[in-house]
Amino acid sequence: MKPHQLMSALGLCVAGLMSAGASMGAGPTSGRPHHLAQGDAATQRLHRLFAEAWEQGARRAPEWATFRGDHRFNDRLSDRSPEGIAAAEAAQRDMLKRVKAIPRERLAERDQVSYDLFVHRIEEDLALNRFEGYRSLSLGALWGFQSGLSGLMRQSPSTTEKDLRNILARYAAFPTRVDQEIARLRLGMGQGWVTSRPVLERALAQLDGQLLAEVMRSPMAEPFGRIGADVPAATAQALRDEAAKALQQQVYPAMQKLGRFLREEYLPKAPEDGAFARYPDGKAVYAALVKQNTTTPLTPEQVHQLGLQQVERLRREMEAIKTELGFGGTLAQFIDQLNQDPKQYYADGEALLAGYREIAKRIDPELPRLFAELPRAPYGVRAMPDYMGPGAAENYNGPGDDGRTPGWFNANALAFKNRPKYSLATLVAHETVPGHHLQTARARELGDLPEFRRGGFYTVFSEGWALYAETLGTELGLYRDPYSRFGHVQAQMLRATRLVVDTGIHALGWQRQQAIDYMVELTGQRAVFISAEVDRYYSMPGQALAYMVGQLKFTELRARAAKALGERFDVRKFHMVLLDQGAIPLDVLEQRVNGWIAAQLKLPKT
Repeated sequence: MKPHQLMSALGLCVAGLMSAGASMGAGPTSGRPHHLAQGDAATQRLHRLFAEAWEQGARRAPEWATFRGDHRFNDRLSDRSPEGIAAAEAAQRDMLKRVKAIPRERLAERDQVSYDLFVHRIEEDLALNRFEGYRSLSLGALWGFQSGLSGLMRQSPSTTEKDLRNILARYAAFPTRVDQEIARLRLGMGQGWVTSRPVLERALAQLDGQLLAEVMRSPMAEPFGRIGADVPAATAQALRDEAAKALQQQVYPAMQKLGRFLREEYLPKAPEDGAFARYPDGKAVYAALVKQNTTTPLTPEQVHQLGLQQVERLRREMEAIKTELGFGGTLAQFIDQLNQDPKQYYADGEALLAGYREIAKRIDPELPRLFAELPRAPYGVRAMPDYMGPGAAENYNGPGDDGRTPGWFNANALAFKNRPKYSLATLVAHETVPGHHLQTARARELGDLPEFRRGGFYTVFSEGWALYAETLGTELGLYRDPYSRFGHVQAQMLRATRLVVDTGIHALGWQRQQAIDYMVELTGQRAVFISAEVDRYYSMPGQALAYMVGQLKFTELRARAAKALGERFDVRKFHMVLLDQGAIPLDVLEQRVNGWIAAQLKLPKT
């Protein structure tokens, strides 16, 4: 699960965290003191402010802290009452005032970048804070408040008695948290902001899927199935009994209350069409989200046109591979033939997971050819919970700062009938290495950057990098035959159609079925997957634009550097230039690459 997905799943807004320095980040410090840069008073003030902000982030969003391996607040849940939200915004404004009181011109260049990023994200979030109705939309098609507790439990440690008692404390706090979320949803209803019916139906199915008859088999009880060996057997059983009681008396009733509210009050007011253009101020919100998710001044219309151009380019590439394989029919017929071939599918979910792991093992030893340094944190492949359903897209959880939690590629084992083998290699490259895991784990090891940058998340950088990483599969020998190359280009086509469809539904009047039909035709993906994709775009407007916008910039910058440097171009060093400032906006990235090119040109040839 990526940071924006985590925010949705916990019912948190990024703005509330940025008041504490989260910068759309995936988590806070693990309790160790922040590095205070040596230098003049302005530098010291800046880094103290970053450290204070990051610490406040852990306290205001303890769930988020858990995901990052900071377990000091594992017995708490966030306060999303009106008072709690107001306090978070007040803290934002205070942070902004205090950072602007620091003379920027006194800072070193790297600290000026950190200063600018910190200010920019607070100002951006404050601008969106005024749209209370939009901020109330916490229920998603793939992730949302309805599944947040289960996701949190999966990341919660359970090796000690204290760990388990922390979980019991969170169970006890959950009914209040549900009441707060219902109040927020009612606020949104009053302002004309209600999640669309198709998205709500998916959210309700997820909610129901967690309420198993045997409470200790629920994903919300997951930590009690992996109690650490150091916990005495009698204590472990007593804690399991307490957990079962808490689930029956506290958690399940709260979830059922949420479900009743959604079915009886919320769903009857839900529109069939979740296009943002139909909501009050929706056009302004969507334009802001496009800017936030791409870090560019592109308008929805410009992004739409960019998507159409990329669709045409990739269609030609798909046609070329089809011809290479000697297939004389249409592209649609070719894809249908591939998808109908039983040899393209694993027999069950476990075999699919084994296939993903085999691909990852092939990639790992090849990475030093493209990267001068590699992160230390390990990663693994695991199945996502069954309640997510067969339509859920694969995702990634970053490693924890506690040193105990690896990065995880969460694969949909239920979807083994919809994951042809030719499509798997590019997906593994995206979610693990050289994609999300390499970028995320590397950023967290950059000890000379402030915490908010090491754990920061710009969607266009992180998703753009992961999509660019898919293209590196060619150099890594990952795409061994025309079929896997076709799977790679098909995955690129999916991201290109996102540019067209996301802007189409939210800004240009496209209908849901129109979007589904368009993507099915161009990608050849099955409708069950594409319908979930489109509902995801209704849930997370603008987010899907980041992938290809970012990837195109990474590709452009590599071509620029290679052309300028000629034989002096070292792709291993170039990739470290891209990664070693953490996630940053595209304009900042471009400035960094241009500066590196200029510096390399000044060096004597060897």
